[in-house]
Amino acid sequence: MNLFLLGLPGAGKGTQATRIAKEYNIPHISTGDMFREAMKNETQLGLEAKKYMDSGELVPDEVTIGIVRDRLNEEDAKEGFLLDGFPRTLAQAEALDQMLSESNRSLDHVLYINVDKSILMERLTGRFICSTCGASYHKINKLPEQEGVCDVCGGTEFYQRDDDKPETVENRIKVNEDQTNELVQFYNGKGIVEIIDGQQDPSDVFEEIKNIL
Repeated sequence: MNLFLLGLPGAGKGTQATRIAKEYNIPHISTGDMFREAMKNETQLGLEAKKYMDSGELVPDEVTIGIVRDRLNEEDAKEGFLLDGFPRTLAQAEALDQMLSESNRSLDHVLYINVDKSILMERLTGRFICSTCGASYHKINKLPEQEGVCDVCGGTEFYQRDDDKPETVENRIKVNEDQTNELVQFYNGKGIVEIIDGQQDPSDVFEEIKNIL
């Protein structure tokens, strides 16, 4: 079973990816994991990617595509895989089609975890962190037991990372939204998009995915 998991930041892809990989015994292949593995193994493409990442630049498509090609040709991915974080663009989606067709494979399903933007904002901007020990909390689902006091160290000072501030999150969602919509349209044309209601409890989301698969 060859799957691609799609969704905006905060949609819950990580939680579902872990469950899918375990349930169907297929490797969960995320862009970050692939880069780390290629760099650890010091492959030619891994060293090339490291060069860009070390200088804070985006890794070019051709390097990313090459690393994905290498990973999908590994033995554990021959009988199925779950892609997460790739493809991100139409160019990458077309390249994925090409590389899969070379080994007589194709995607079976694109699982699109759909969550309303206002809920994503709530999920992503709710996190706050203890200034003393770094323990992480959330305004909705993980408040300290005693209001204003860290459960771990008893500290009373908290802060919010820049990444979690509303204006940053909104921009991040907007950039991802445009790319995601393009990918949904592309795969809709192939008739393989399955839209999952990501606003349910995570266990219910997984049940919906299982019913589809």
